[in-house]
Amino acid sequence: MRKKMIKVGFDLDGVILYNPIRIFRALVSDIFKAKIKKTKDRKFFIPQAEPTKFIWKILHKTSFMANPGLEDIKKLSKNNRFRFYLITGRYGFLKDDFEDWLKRIKSNEIFYKVFLNADNLQPPEFKSSMIRKLKLDAYVEDNFDIVKELNKNTKVKVLWMTNIVDKKISYPLKFLSLKEVCQFLKTLA
Repeated sequence: MRKKMIKVGFDLDGVILYNPIRIFRALVSDIFKAKIKKTKDRKFFIPQAEPTKFIWKILHKTSFMANPGLEDIKKLSKNNRFRFYLITGRYGFLKDDFEDWLKRIKSNEIFYKVFLNADNLQPPEFKSSMIRKLKLDAYVEDNFDIVKELNKNTKVKVLWMTNIVDKKISYPLKFLSLKEVCQFLKTLA
């Protein structure tokens, strides 16, 4: 009997691309939630004005290199038991930078398909929708707020790539590196 293909989705910034600034996201998020936002609904900021979009483009330049563990994922992608997808919450106005990264990491050698949040939906909603549509078995995410949303809204196994600031948070499928994620994925095959 043939074993089922394992379909895995990956976030871009902080997972496939190394972004050292992501360790400060938790601190900024806590300050933002405590001082400014008093609602229960966690909403992600979607830039509308051109100056804000420009700032957002600069902020995304902090994802400045491929994650060192990408080579491990590339090797694993050759295993016909796996099918990998790239699903990013990046907004449509970041398409040029997204496409540049696809070429730089040779995404066509790793991912079956890639998806950009071109309609500027809330990132957790976009990712949840794609996870359900593709019927993924696992999704790798570095933003714990999104991890929580995906766990609420999908049946996927969410693998969380944490960082040194957030690693104290209890979560069963927590990994410090893409290499660790790759080792875990091998156990699923």
